[in-house]
Amino acid sequence: MLTDEFGNSISTQSVDACDTYNTGVRRFLGAEPGVADAFRAALEADPEFALAHIGVAREMQMRARPDEVRLHLGRARDLSVNLGARERSHVHASGLMLEGKSAEARAAVYEHVEEWPTDVMVAMMCTSVFGLIGLSGMPGREAEQLAYTSRLERHYGTNWWFRAQLAFAQLEVGQLAAAEKNVETALAGNPNSAHSAHIRAHVYYEGMQDEEGLRYISGWWENYDPDTTFYNHVYWHVGLWSLETGNLDQMWRVLDSDIAPEHSHGPPLNVLTDSVALLFRAELMGVDVPVDRWKKMSDYALARFPRPGLAFADVYSAIAHSRSGNRDALDDLIDNARGPAGDICRTIAKGYREMEDRKWGKAAEVFEDAVREHARIGGSNAQRDVIDFALAACLVRDGRRKEAATALRILRPRALMNGLVEGL
Repeated sequence: MLTDEFGNSISTQSVDACDTYNTGVRRFLGAEPGVADAFRAALEADPEFALAHIGVAREMQMRARPDEVRLHLGRARDLSVNLGARERSHVHASGLMLEGKSAEARAAVYEHVEEWPTDVMVAMMCTSVFGLIGLSGMPGREAEQLAYTSRLERHYGTNWWFRAQLAFAQLEVGQLAAAEKNVETALAGNPNSAHSAHIRAHVYYEGMQDEEGLRYISGWWENYDPDTTFYNHVYWHVGLWSLETGNLDQMWRVLDSDIAPEHSHGPPLNVLTDSVALLFRAELMGVDVPVDRWKKMSDYALARFPRPGLAFADVYSAIAHSRSGNRDALDDLIDNARGPAGDICRTIAKGYREMEDRKWGKAAEVFEDAVREHARIGGSNAQRDVIDFALAACLVRDGRRKEAATALRILRPRALMNGLVEGL
């Protein structure tokens, strides 16, 4: 019987299908080019290979192609009736996730991993800041992320994918030294993994090594395929460090050519959040951002995320709506905030509304309420800096510069070190 690279038996009888499926998994785990090509090659060798259909569906979800997701998920479900228990469970958990049933999918992954911990395409669904734990809206989700990932260690050992995910979980709770050691192990195991290189960039960021980080990430991504789903997000790091090191020409160039909706091939969630975060942080540092740019991002948010419910998208939509002057969209988001983190999302959105009305003291009060729990919206510490820095900016503009410095000294000392909020 044929097996995947982690020793799990798989239903195909085709060696070619097995080999190309394994290639697709490796590429998917590393955000490397050619993911869909590899899974489709597996299907050419064996059209009834259910897990390869799931692989295509997973990649198409990243690329926001819902029709193809439904097509391949439906085919996998039809085929799963003849599969063994692991592959049936694999299809089931994947289907829940692909249909947006996040809480049910998370429970299914926990149950699946208890029985088959090395089924990596299922295990990975609860790793990373954008996984089923990361976007769960649960209080304490960072600790849960680390606990879940750590439980996998005895099954994966020094595997490069696992070490990268463990590093990210450690990084988000402040274990910088351990994270750096693990991500270096990951890169040694697979230097082509974009996920590992991205996590290395976060280590530089949290360590306040901006010049070093910019050199590293710019060099690594020089030859990275722009058609990959992860391309725009890593160029966000290039744009961010360009801003923070004073190279505004490069920041605008990266934003327009590699991140903005017109050119990015990334998932809509990344396109929205990366574009808005870079623009907003530029404004907080005193850079003039034309309102037309904000209107474009407000329109994009309404087109791609018309109904509130995904808190990470909603928070960045709130920034775009407030800065563009689209008060109707902002008020609608606040009035209809929902989902497991709907309460904290509503609070943060109100903060941006008060900020737009130049009610600095009230805005600061709202953001102060949010900082204790904003990890619930999802994303990384670096991405949620738009909330902590907004708090500091409001305090400064309210004439409370000393309080702003104290807040950042506690929350995000890198902002004080690098002058990331105008007036401090």
